[in-house]
Formats: sequence, structure tokens, C-alpha cells
Amino acid sequence: MCGIVGLHLRDPDLEPRLGDLLTTMLGEMTDRGSDSAGVAVYGNPDWTPAGSATVTVLADLTDGVDARTLASRVGGHLGCEVSGRELGATVLLTAGTDPQTLASAVRTAFPEAVLVGLGTELAVLKGVGLPLDLASGFGLPGASGWQGVGHTRMATESAVTPAGSHPFSVGPDQCIVHNGSFSNHASVRRELARRDIHCDTLNDTEVAARFVAAQIALGAGIDQALAEMAGVLDGFYTLLVSTAEEFAVVRDPIACKPAVIAETDRYVAMASEYRAMAHLPGIDNARLFEPEPGRVYHWRR
Repeated sequence: MCGIVGLHLRDPDLEPRLGDLLTTMLGEMTDRGSDSAGVAVYGNPDWTPAGSATVTVLADLTDGVDARTLASRVGGHLGCEVSGRELGATVLLTAGTDPQTLASAVRTAFPEAVLVGLGTELAVLKGVGLPLDLASGFGLPGASGWQGVGHTRMATESAVTPAGSHPFSVGPDQCIVHNGSFSNHASVRRELARRDIHCDTLNDTEVAARFVAAQIALGAGIDQALAEMAGVLDGFYTLLVSTAEEFAVVRDPIACKPAVIAETDRYVAMASEYRAMAHLPGIDNARLFEPEPGRVYHWRR
């Protein structure tokens, strides 16, 4: 059992409140997953400055190197200034280049580093602990942005580590959070490895994230990528998938895992349970519904 939350804002007037709203949503899902948690925030000007790329690195996998030293070493390989900011178990590295170039420089400077997010709009923050404690450490309540997703984890398979927590972001500005389980993730992981697509963890959700990212890289839209995934990965799931333009929700064909969507003129919200959205402005007048089995719902910015 895990908890998923997501908020896609349509009204710019709500953007200063994104982090605060998302924090409350995350906290309401604590009893669905209290061992680790994470969020992905799109459009925060401090974490993802305009005209720059941002990469998230797990701080506990860089041999104790602090954010400033990490940024300096990456900047030396990149040949330009890199800024570093430590937020909980993660370090955000930002530079005036493209995401893949920055990611490549990080891997060159620190081959052992685990990258858990990259993009021009996206900041991924995650760690081990209670969701509200982590959110406070990230500074999430005061964060602005136009879209955010979050996850509270109750681990059932892989280890409880920052790397094993959600969200999983393995493509530029792409993110997946998952409630459920994929039964054949090991065989799909091996098949991806034969295509030189490698996972950093044993988490089944990372396999889905890398499969979907590979489909998108080949030119598939979200609907097609998720349809391909459903034909390859077996199991039960609710998935929330986000990109720099889209926000998508899908459940497995027999809808084993819960999900509720709220839609208004000001936002689209999604959560594993309604109580995570009960505080949202205008929720009493929202269109509320449960996603149908096997159908992809998506909204574009």
C-alpha cells in the first residue's frame, strides 16, 4: 500500500500555493506509506531557474561530498558555473546548459552518484522518513510552481532507501509515481538491460519508469507509452505520470488500486483517497470521479 498525490494548476494565481497545498495532500497519505516519501515540483524559479537545467543527485551516495564541492567538480568537467543546493537527502545541481549535458558531467565527475531527476522544469526531492518531516526539510510548504506530484511509500519488495523511494524520474522532465506491484519486473528489467537501459534500484516502479521513458524517447505520446507498458508489465497499479506539458493517470485493467480525480477550472488534482484533496480551494464544486479501469486520463498545460 502506498499513497499518490498530484496537482496540475490551471490558474496562475494558485502557483505561489503549490507547495503548501501539496504538503497537506502528502501528509494526509502518511498512513498509506510512512517509511519514505518524495515529491516532484515543476516550475519553481529557485529550484529550476529559467534558462537552466537541473539534475537531482542523492546526497548520501556521493561519499560525503557537500553540495558546493559537488557543484565545483561538476562545473570543472562542464566548463561552466554549476550551483548546488542540498535539500534533505538530495542535492540539486543547476547550470546554464541542457539536462543531458549536465547529467553526463555529473556521471563523469562522480561515477558512483545516483541521478534521480533531470530537466529544465523539474526538481525531484525524496528520502526516508515521515512525509511531513521530509516535506519540511525540503522547504516544500513555501515552494511555488505550476505542477507537483508526490508519493508516500510502504515498501513491499525493494529496500527502504532514498533511491528506492518515489518519484522515479529517468527521462527529461518526466516523472512516475506508483501504487501497486508489477509481478514480472525482474524479467522486464533484464530485457531492458539487453537494450542497454539499466536500472539503479531493484524497485519495480523504476522498471516501469524506464520502459515508459524509452517509449517516449522513440516518439510515443503518453497514451501510447502507457498502452505499451500495460502490454508488457503484469500486475496491479495506479500510476500518475507527469511531463513538462502533461499530467496523466491510469489504473490497471481491473482497477485494483484506488484513485480519485478532482477537476475544476483552476486545477486538476489526483489522490489515492479523497481526504488528501478535501482542503483544496473550490473542492466542493469540483467534478469528482474515479478513473475507469485501463483508461488513460491526461491533461495538457
